[in-house]
Amino acid sequence: MSKLFPKSVNKLPLQIVIYVGVLAAIATAGVTYYMTPKYTRVGYAPLQPVPFSHAKHVQEIGLDCRYCHSNVDKSGHSNVPNSQTCMNCHSMIKTTSPLLAPIRDSYATGKPVPWVWIHQTPDYAYFNHAIHVNRGISCVECHGTVNKMDTVTHMQPLSMGFCIDCHRDPAARLRDPKDVFNLDSKPLAEQGRAADAAKFVHDWKVKPPQSCSGCHR
Repeated sequence: MSKLFPKSVNKLPLQIVIYVGVLAAIATAGVTYYMTPKYTRVGYAPLQPVPFSHAKHVQEIGLDCRYCHSNVDKSGHSNVPNSQTCMNCHSMIKTTSPLLAPIRDSYATGKPVPWVWIHQTPDYAYFNHAIHVNRGISCVECHGTVNKMDTVTHMQPLSMGFCIDCHRDPAARLRDPKDVFNLDSKPLAEQGRAADAAKFVHDWKVKPPQSCSGCHR
């Protein structure tokens, strides 16, 4: 038998044990990371360079989401407002507030405010904001009641399972398109208009919008 197998074969059982152990450690680490809030970012609420309160600006003052996030219903990406947008008001209101110094510096120098990115979808997912909001999916479905937050917090996992749950039963979450940016509005189903929501979903399945054809074939 020694002529059939080289001496190096004697090390093979140990090597197999080591390889299996390494693979098990990698699998355990991957599951531990990717299946926990650390990865899904639920509860993530970073400090921003300017303490912007959505509760004050939306709930108290009455700003529409699209005043700051002006492309949310026009493009796949929801833009962050530049300092010009802020200075439209703050060139007259709280003009010397030390909390707004980063905004004034950005406006004077042209350098963007270093906002900290909060919501992030997994690398394998492509999310188009315009398609969803124009079809009746409100901001609150993914972002929570942002209009009541002093500090924006990552509320939903934005995982594959989270998206699939919505796509399996979109009628339960649809709002009238004119109410999408009223973050206190309720889905059609909760307004007793489940038939309207079901009809919207049926029409999309029969003839999906051109912008959705990449996924719905």
